[in-house]
Amino acid sequence: MAQRNHRRVAISVAAAAAVMAAMSYAAVPLYQAFCKATGYGGTTQVADGAPAQRGTRKMTVRFDANVAPGLNWSFEPEQASVELVPGETATVFYKVRNLSRAASSGTAVYNVTPDVAGAWFNKISCFCFTEQRLDAGETADLPVVFFLDPALERDETMDNVRSLTLSYTFFAPKVPAKPVASIAAPKL
Repeated sequence: MAQRNHRRVAISVAAAAAVMAAMSYAAVPLYQAFCKATGYGGTTQVADGAPAQRGTRKMTVRFDANVAPGLNWSFEPEQASVELVPGETATVFYKVRNLSRAASSGTAVYNVTPDVAGAWFNKISCFCFTEQRLDAGETADLPVVFFLDPALERDETMDNVRSLTLSYTFFAPKVPAKPVASIAAPKL
C-alpha cells in the first residue's frame, strides 16, 4: 500500500514538473502573441494597408531614436513629429549612419507610448527587427509607413490622448558563440 502511494506521488510530481517545463517553454511565444493582439506594452499592430475610413480627431505622433551602447552609429528621425487624423497614412524616415571605420550591423526594436496607444498604431512597412548592415561611414534613410486606427476614437482609454511617441532603439547584434570545434588548437 505504501509503495503504491509513493508511486502515485512520484508520478504526480513528474507530471507537475513536465507541465511547468511546458508552460515555461510556451511563456515567451504566448506573451508575444498576447502583446501583438492587444497592443500591451506599446506593441504596435501590423496592417497590409490603410483603412477606408478616417477619423476626425487631430493627433500628433512624435518620433524618438536611440542607439544602445556597443553600436557606433548615429540615428535620428528626419522630422520630430507629424500631425494626422486616424486612418490617414503617414510615411516618415529615420536617418542612420555608421560612425565607425568598419562595416557593422544593427537591429532596431520599437515601442509606442503611452502603452494604451500601441493597440491603435498600425505599421504597414517598417525596418524594425531586420538586421541593417552599413559599411564604414555609410548613411541610410529608413522608412516607416503607418496609420492610427480610426476605431481609437471610440475607445474611452484614448479620450485624453492627443499625442503619442514612436520610439526606436538600434542594438548591435549578439555575437553568436563559436562552437568548440571552430576554436583553433594552440600551436605547440
